[in-house]
Amino acid sequence: MATAAATAARPWDPTVSLRLDHPAVVLLERCRGGARPFKAILAHVLRLGLAFETFPMSRLLYFATVAFPQHTREGLLLFEHFTPRPNLYIYNLVLAALSPSQSRSVALYKSILASPAAPDERTFLALLRSVECPSVGKQVHAHVLVNGLQSRVYLRNSLIKMYLDAGDVGTAEALFRCAPVLDTVSCNIMLSGYAKGGFSLKSLQLFSVNTLLGRSVHAAVLRRMGLADRGLVLSNALLDMYAKCGEMNTALRVFAEAWEKDDISWNTIISGFADAGMLDLARKFFFDAPCRDLISWNVLLAGYARCREFAVVVELFNAMIASCIRPDMVTALTLISAAIGKGELNPGKSVHGWVVKEHGTQDAFLASALVDMYCKCGNVNLAYAVFEKALDKDVTLWTVMISGLAFHGHGTKALDLFWNMQKEGVAPNGVTLVAVLSACSHAGLLDEGCRLSDAVGLARTMPMKPSRSIWGSILSASSACQNTEVAEIASEELLRLEPTEEGGYVLLSNLYAAGGHWNYSDKVRETMDRRGMRKAAGASGLAINDATY
Repeated sequence: MATAAATAARPWDPTVSLRLDHPAVVLLERCRGGARPFKAILAHVLRLGLAFETFPMSRLLYFATVAFPQHTREGLLLFEHFTPRPNLYIYNLVLAALSPSQSRSVALYKSILASPAAPDERTFLALLRSVECPSVGKQVHAHVLVNGLQSRVYLRNSLIKMYLDAGDVGTAEALFRCAPVLDTVSCNIMLSGYAKGGFSLKSLQLFSVNTLLGRSVHAAVLRRMGLADRGLVLSNALLDMYAKCGEMNTALRVFAEAWEKDDISWNTIISGFADAGMLDLARKFFFDAPCRDLISWNVLLAGYARCREFAVVVELFNAMIASCIRPDMVTALTLISAAIGKGELNPGKSVHGWVVKEHGTQDAFLASALVDMYCKCGNVNLAYAVFEKALDKDVTLWTVMISGLAFHGHGTKALDLFWNMQKEGVAPNGVTLVAVLSACSHAGLLDEGCRLSDAVGLARTMPMKPSRSIWGSILSASSACQNTEVAEIASEELLRLEPTEEGGYVLLSNLYAAGGHWNYSDKVRETMDRRGMRKAAGASGLAINDATY
């Protein structure tokens, strides 16, 4: 008892000690919210002179505005008359209490900006709850961006809801789509906003790649309307959603239930089965369709091309011509892709002849596909001839040609082409960098590879994140140059991306061994053993009459 009395008698300095066991604070924490006890405690705090101190005042305001909001009026009076130096926590408490009034909330926010306190996520969340008109909401959004808080998930969701409530669906969608990670709350807010605004089709289109959310939307549609009320557009949207999600059984049920079907309905079901590799069903619906247009043919051709069924592709293409359907550039790219899958030169030449006849030799996009085809079929000379004839060569065409030359061991030619590319004013990209480093590595061009060792700096300053291909090529090139320093950097980056792949470990170990650094080489091998990794055995294949041996 004596100790307690001494403690109570000793003056309390809240700036030194944030003691929760001070008698006045203890009384406040034990209060059950009644008006008389609260006023008695408040009078006690005022008599002790604690009301002007930040910590006791923060507890009083929390009690009055959050724990027992029926005392909000007293809390606001305390803030106005007894809080000369509010911190951000107190500002946020009062801002949340003022949320029913936009004008008072905005006025207090201006006071925060004029104070040493910097607004945080809670500040803007409280401010958003007070927004009544879109113009004020946009200003709050601008301040969120200025303060660098746009990536906060809860705050972003509040902004999306604000725009949806204001009827600005476009801005809400933009915020939703630019989010690095979508959580369930974000999706539910969008769904709720669409439902309130009557945008059933928008919800289906937005969530067409998410099966779970798509099913939720479908269930809502079923609850709201019968089969006969859906209409052609809504049925097609549901069908497209399930087809893109790979849910072909459900897509087939939606297709069968549809009271009306058009070309889009048939093409969607054909495309869904073709993308899923169910070519027999895709072919069945293709021939069952009452009308087959260019899209129908292209979808089925692409499905067989992906499965490397070159003979079937040619058969379908001939049937397409016989049906008086004029092929387009998509058809041409599909035929080229099928020829690449075949891997033989003569089919590729046949496709090339038709492409030239129909589309000429100047299109850079088609030229890129043809160059890639000839390189993969083993004829770099024909690939280079196609490259030379193309007009307005873009970075893709240059890169494909450089890659083809590098792959076939023409390192010097690949490098010459790289320098010519820059002379022509075409800026290389990350894929070009990989191709050039591969050329240096495979052809043993040590000086050029070393001169390109500043590729590490380029890789780190690229607008896109460097891929494993880029770091792998830098590691391979630096290994050929015996540049241990660059190899270590590239290896570290590569292993960060692919810690379970053995290739980077093996290259680095071999580089250390070649330089006589056996201790380092052994350590790399020991690391591989600890992680249970083994170098995969090499293998090769030989294709004869459509069979690989």
